[in-house]
Parts: sequence; structure tokens; C-alpha cells
Amino acid sequence: MGKIIDGNLISAKVKDEVKNEVEKLKMKGITPCLAVIIVGSDPASRVYVNNKKKACEYTGMKSLEFALPEETSQEELLNLIDKLNEDKQVNGILCQLPLPKSIDEETVLNKIAPEKDVDAFHPLNVGHIMIGDAKLLPCTPAGVVEMLDYSNIDLKGKTCAIIGRSNIVGKPMAMLMVQRDATVTVCHSKTKNLSEITRNSDIIISSAGRKNLITADMVKDGAVVIDVSINRDENGKLCGDVDYENVKEKASYITPVPGGVGPMTISVLMKNTLMATKSQNGEA
Repeated sequence: MGKIIDGNLISAKVKDEVKNEVEKLKMKGITPCLAVIIVGSDPASRVYVNNKKKACEYTGMKSLEFALPEETSQEELLNLIDKLNEDKQVNGILCQLPLPKSIDEETVLNKIAPEKDVDAFHPLNVGHIMIGDAKLLPCTPAGVVEMLDYSNIDLKGKTCAIIGRSNIVGKPMAMLMVQRDATVTVCHSKTKNLSEITRNSDIIISSAGRKNLITADMVKDGAVVIDVSINRDENGKLCGDVDYENVKEKASYITPVPGGVGPMTISVLMKNTLMATKSQNGEA
């Protein structure tokens, strides 16, 4: 049976490290500040935003929330981001996704100043991720790497199947794994031999958003299985892409859903906000 990689435990460790660094900055008169924008009343988005506020409170950071109504125009949102970009007291800016359909997400994300882009979605930051010298890393993929490091899983020369090619998880995840000397195959909805690829992979990282996509017969003995997705089963219970109960019998390490990758995303957000603050204040 596979060893469970406890995201709550590792996340708490990362947040404690950030908390210690924030205390040192405060002694120099610097308090990291994260501004979070939420447009509309999506229940899942509200949960995420509340969790981010709690993490800021725990680590000693200041958090600002800008809750805008659903009918907010794109121009109004861009004007708010302009003001936050110019505000020297604000170190990180995060616009919670998804946005209402009347607003173009790409335009909004590109408006955030790269040095305050704590989600690392801006094209300039994506370019730095590509060439391997990024200061700000995308929260979920970086959280996965933290979990692998914490579990002392050596990535050098390992074969890794990444399922999903989104700009938020799949593509940057591939870059981070390549930088750790893994040999990466990126799979997606058009991949024809998914089972064959996963069966020959030392590490499987799935972010497809499809319940029970990864079954036990698709996993070789001793593989590391990281489940990034959050879905709901027919009973409304949270689950990931992986048939957890059966796959855990074959995997050497596996992440649960919930309690796996999810908590790591927020702890890396805190880490990014700390890094942005240090960089803006000449402390990096």
C-alpha cells in the first residue's frame, strides 16, 4: 500500500516557514500585503478567497479583499488593478477565477504588474518559468514539487506522465518537472495511448478533471501518483481523477483528495507573496 502524501501537513510546514520570514520583515517595518479581487458570487470562489484570507492572517500578512458585483464591467476591473499596481503598500495581486463571461480573463491577468503577479499567470512570468529563472512560480505546480521534495522523491531521470495541458497546471507542471531532470510526457483529451503511457511512468500527475480517469490497471507497481483535480462523485463527495482506493494498493506514494494538493496551492501563494514583498523592498 502506498504512502499517503499529506498536503495539510506539508502546507502547514510551508506556512510556518513563511510566518517566520514575515516576522523578520515586520521587524524592518515591512508588512507583506496581498490584494484579492473576486467578481460575482461563485460559491467555490468565495471558499477559496476565505481560505486565502485565513492563510494571510496566520502568516502575519495583511490581506485586502475587493468583492465586486457580477455586473462589474471589464473597464472597472482594469481600473482597480491599475490602482493596485501603483499602490506601493500592495505587494501581491490575485484575481480569483473564473470571471463573469462578460470579462476577458486574459486581458485582466495581463494587466496585473508582473512583479505583483503572485499567481504567476502573466506572460512575462510564464517566460521566466520556461527558461528556469522564475522568482514567482504557479501555485499548484510549485505545490506539487514541494510535496515531492518533502517526501524525498528523486525526480532525476524518472519518467513522468502529466495529464492535462492547461496554462494553470499542466504546462507549467511540465516545465518544473523538466527542470528537475524528469523525462516528461504531456497527455490530454486527444492522447490515444494514455494507458500505455501511464503504465510506463514512474510518476503520474493528473489534472484532467475527470472522476476515476486513472484506474489501478493504468498504474505500474511502485509509481508515484499525484492527483491535482477536485471533482464530485455521484453522491456529491469530493474526489479527484484517481480511483484512490484501488490505486493506493499499487502506488509507492499517493495524494488524497481532499487533503492532498489543494492545501499546497494556498501555502505557495503565501510563499509567492513573501517573495514578491522581498523583491520589491530589496530584501530578496
